[in-house]
Amino acid sequence: MSFEPIIEAVRLGKRYQLYDAPRDRLRQFILPRLRRLLRLSPKKYYREFASLADVSFSVMPGETLGIVGRNGAGKSTLLQMLCGTLTPSDGVVKVRGRVAALLELGAGFNPEFSGRDNVYMNARLLGLDERQIEERFDSIAAFADIGAFLEQPVKTYSSGMYVRLAFAVIAHVDADILVIDEALAVGDAYFSQRCMRFLRSFKERGTLLFVSHDASAVVSLCDRALWLDKGRLVGQGSAKEVMQSYLEELYGATTSRALSDAPTVAGAPGIEEGASDDAVMVEPTRTLALEPDLSIHTDGRQRFGTNLARIDEVRLLARTGESLRWVEGGEPVSITVRASTTINLDAPIIGFIVKDRLGQHLFGDNTYESQRLRPSRCTKGDILNASFEFKMPILPKGEYSIAVALADGTQTDHVVHEWLHEALLFQSHSASVVTGLVGIPMSKISLAASSMG
Repeated sequence: MSFEPIIEAVRLGKRYQLYDAPRDRLRQFILPRLRRLLRLSPKKYYREFASLADVSFSVMPGETLGIVGRNGAGKSTLLQMLCGTLTPSDGVVKVRGRVAALLELGAGFNPEFSGRDNVYMNARLLGLDERQIEERFDSIAAFADIGAFLEQPVKTYSSGMYVRLAFAVIAHVDADILVIDEALAVGDAYFSQRCMRFLRSFKERGTLLFVSHDASAVVSLCDRALWLDKGRLVGQGSAKEVMQSYLEELYGATTSRALSDAPTVAGAPGIEEGASDDAVMVEPTRTLALEPDLSIHTDGRQRFGTNLARIDEVRLLARTGESLRWVEGGEPVSITVRASTTINLDAPIIGFIVKDRLGQHLFGDNTYESQRLRPSRCTKGDILNASFEFKMPILPKGEYSIAVALADGTQTDHVVHEWLHEALLFQSHSASVVTGLVGIPMSKISLAASSMG
């Protein structure tokens, strides 16, 4: 196996010239040349915008790299430079191997051509010859599954059909490096699952660069991740650690986001246990204020929020009320949360997420729906108690964590006061064979044969 990076970027940057008016573009084209002829210092008629600046990283063969960041962070600019469709203003990028990319919707397609013609054109651009395309065309058409539209101009396609055809082509070109930029966000669930199965199989033989806002997909699919913000690389490391830091910043700085829709936040070192055997006691911590609505706790525990209301205790209990440190699956359990507040809360919400060791979101819930019509308002100094009762799903053997959050508001407009990434850890010792991430406790399974005579 080669120990040379298949992708190497050194201090990569991209700058654009922005003009306030069309006449400034003409001035910039003519006047600086004249001033230099007159031995005068040239004047700029534009503002410079750095879409990407000083980005350095490398990717080894066979690695899967996730790239995350808000809209406008420079993700697409970076991918275009890696694919060779954009020239860097600064730095050097080296790519060793054949690259197949799914970037902007419809990129590489001629809208006037039919789907069939675009398959041939796109596959030739990606390195296949005529014979190889002929051999693989039926497989490409079956993967895209767009029926008679294959013979129609692609300008008549929906966004989902564009993605189906484009993904089908890049899945059949024997690429060394596959670049996917938010492509699965516009496809239907059936096709997205087909694409994910292909990507998991591709990981076994190639290098994958994957851009997505779906934290669970990044954590489960990628070995490492890069975090871009305003064109700069602000973090890189394991996918789990990077997604945790990214989502802390995202949900700490943007409080009007739905608690129930929050993506999986990757786990980190667990909260220390208190003296009690059947609860995790959360002690007060020192804080460092970064913004009016964001505080990061500095005692090493993985949590964030305003620090104006706090989670004090989290328990995983059996039906008998005993603390659980391991489960088998199928047994009735409850998660209880106790919290306190130093301010008035008009509509408090407490929620939880159960995650596996990779930080993938398995299941969770919150109190919003049960309190939507009559919120449990509380005043400064009050104690909040939340309880969730359910049958524990059957989980594969291993360690799991429970993230807990406390907010005030609604599902779509609220402030996060406390988010504990790993409020509680527990083990699954299930002897059952689980297909998938979780299993369902079956009440009855039967199989019978009957005669047709």
